[in-house]
Amino acid sequence: MNIYVGNIPWSTSEEDLEAHFAQYGNVNAVRIITEGHSGRSKGFGFVEMESKESGQAAIEALDGQDFGGRDLRVNEAKPRD
Repeated sequence: MNIYVGNIPWSTSEEDLEAHFAQYGNVNAVRIITEGHSGRSKGFGFVEMESKESGQAAIEALDGQDFGGRDLRVNEAKPRD
């Protein structure tokens, strides 16, 4: 299951995000979106969970919860067109 994660603190690493989501199941991949030339985080990213069940558990547990001083926005990612 692919999950959109918004409002990520700028200083968060992909490893930090993976560890946070791993509490709810196996994480296949994490990608924080960055600006092309500066490499600075844009404050959102995607987490791919191994199963729909673990993804749903992570969404329910983490949406609106504080992470590094910011309230995460967590929901199922919309498919790309």
